[in-house]
Amino acid sequence: MIRVADALDGINRGLAHVIRWLALLMVLVQFAIVVGRYVFGVNSIAAQESVLYMHSALFMLAAGYTLLVDKHVRVDVFFAGLSPAGQRRVDVFGHLFLLMPSMTALLYWSWPSVRNSWSILEGPLAVGGIEAVFLLKSLIPAFCVLVMLQSLSLLIRLLFESDRR
Repeated sequence: MIRVADALDGINRGLAHVIRWLALLMVLVQFAIVVGRYVFGVNSIAAQESVLYMHSALFMLAAGYTLLVDKHVRVDVFFAGLSPAGQRRVDVFGHLFLLMPSMTALLYWSWPSVRNSWSILEGPLAVGGIEAVFLLKSLIPAFCVLVMLQSLSLLIRLLFESDRR
């Protein structure tokens, strides 16, 4: 089972190694937009939207990796004071009864919008923008699947590596 968890981790690690470059690209494009606007008087709606697309992709596709490296936001008030076994129980409960159901619900309720967007190849957010809102909306199910895969990996580790902790 640990091999399965390692393979699931590999999906988010591999994706993170690719999309981390979006942060640099996003900064460079934003810098070019500012220079273009204030130095040369040139403006591009598509360039501005590209920053939105990169920002969205960066955060939505990196969420699973963030969960993997334990850099997500914890709201557990008593978690730090619990024993390792207690922390494991809280994590298992959180994955099974909070994270997985919420990702499943988000995936279920967003899918019709994503499907409809693809069926009409939904156009730009603004006149002159990027004609690919359907790609932007596709980040929602991708986010759900990546987080659910990482949650499954962490659950496997919590349940099968508990003797090692």
